[in-house]
Amino acid sequence: MANGIERRSARRFMMTLPLTVRSSGPDGAVEKFGQTRDVSFRGLYFLTDAHFEPGNEIEFVLTLPKEITLAGDVHIRCYGQVVRVEPHNGRRGIAARIERYEFLPAAV
Repeated sequence: MANGIERRSARRFMMTLPLTVRSSGPDGAVEKFGQTRDVSFRGLYFLTDAHFEPGNEIEFVLTLPKEITLAGDVHIRCYGQVVRVEPHNGRRGIAARIERYEFLPAAV
């Protein structure tokens, strides 16, 4: 970082997980797919082709695979806000703050 100050208050875990992200805008709801680069309980950084702006409210579902949970796949719905958008190899890198989350029931 330019100023050398670490602002993260939660440990980040480098994880590549599938992600579905939704946002509402003037043209209606948008649902896109992406992939996480790193995750913490307060935020995440993900890559997507979707267009988001800092301040956008988003909803996303992360899937923790059985290799991580040591049981079955776990789906977590998170609500948050985009804090930073940057170009990343032809895609967009999105940093988002997680404001709340809920575990989704397992599919029967």
